Amino acid sequence: MKSTLVVWFSFLLFAFVLSVPSIEAYTEPVLDIQGEQLKAGTEYIISSAIWGAGGGDVSATNKTCPDDVIQYSLDLLQGLPVTFSPASSEDDVIRVSTDLNIKFSIKKDCDHSSVWKIQKSSNSEVHWFVTTGGEEGNPGVHTITNWFKIEKAGILGYKLVFCPEDICHCGVLCRDIGIYFENNRGRILSLSDKLSPFLVLFKKVGPLSSSI
Repeated sequence: MKSTLVVWFSFLLFAFVLSVPSIEAYTEPVLDIQGEQLKAGTEYIISSAIWGAGGGDVSATNKTCPDDVIQYSLDLLQGLPVTFSPASSEDDVIRVSTDLNIKFSIKKDCDHSSVWKIQKSSNSEVHWFVTTGGEEGNPGVHTITNWFKIEKAGILGYKLVFCPEDICHCGVLCRDIGIYFENNRGRILSLSDKLSPFLVLFKKVGPLSSSI
């Protein structure tokens, strides 16, 4: 009788495990300003959720061949389109709290990648800047600097986060992305405990918009 109960309990447990949806199924999609789900490979403009003093869209110090990732200081300047690529290719919907590559969308050939990554800085106030030259895909310890997340940020929108703990279980750095002003480079996306999170919205690039 005992063995029968054990077998029956094991069967129920197995059936329960199979019936529980994956954690990803409960992870809500990131929405653009039109309320539509962000999709992998679709072009978007990352814009500040706070207008005026909050600054404008995200771009690069060199739009033709992007390098440091910056935020325009004026709302009227349109940023450089980006595309998102999740670490998992099972779902083309971009979801909150999932690891992804962010890549500037450019038409001209460039001598280095336009994929975002973090790069160590000699600045005493900000130890890491967001720049380009990362590798797209191939999640693992060798691409650890190339992965970002989009997190909810209250009612104001979203924030960008660097925390690739699911890519590499190796004590990775986890920080919100903020804005650091440097005289010779402008408003650079950076990682620092001293910076407030950069609150953002996502605008789908329409037929009248175009990448460089």
